[in-house]
Amino acid sequence: MRDKRFVSEHRGGPLKKEQHFQLIKWACDVASHVLYLFGEPTHPELLNALNVANNWTEGKASVGDARNASVAAIAVANESPNMTQTLVARSVGHAVATAHMADHSIVAAWYALKAVKIADKSVDNERIWQNNQLPLKLRSLFYLRRPLKDLKRCISLQFY
Repeated sequence: MRDKRFVSEHRGGPLKKEQHFQLIKWACDVASHVLYLFGEPTHPELLNALNVANNWTEGKASVGDARNASVAAIAVANESPNMTQTLVARSVGHAVATAHMADHSIVAAWYALKAVKIADKSVDNERIWQNNQLPLKLRSLFYLRRPLKDLKRCISLQFY
């Protein structure tokens, strides 16, 4: 069940449009931060998805455009030859899907952390970085300082 705090105002929830824009920007920053783990060259569909997300915040792309870009990024994940690439692509896919449903931002962060763990990088450093990028006014929406094993429960939207 969705946490009502992530439902946009125009759908009857409390999430203001500006907050929604901040969440998608944060999710894209999180996904972009681990994009280097995908390897070179970065798949063009992933770069396109991040571009569509940015365009959505500027009113230059529709939710449908973002959804299509998300589906394309997930297709890249499904075709990727290794788990790190799969997780990075899923992070990007969920980041752009935040235009459709704001709680996809949490999943983008979770996949980014999983990619970092699989790549044998510091999950704690990445989590701290993610938390520091989150706008102050949005920090009360969710809590990302849990151990990695507990992040799966965060996806079920157990917030403080």
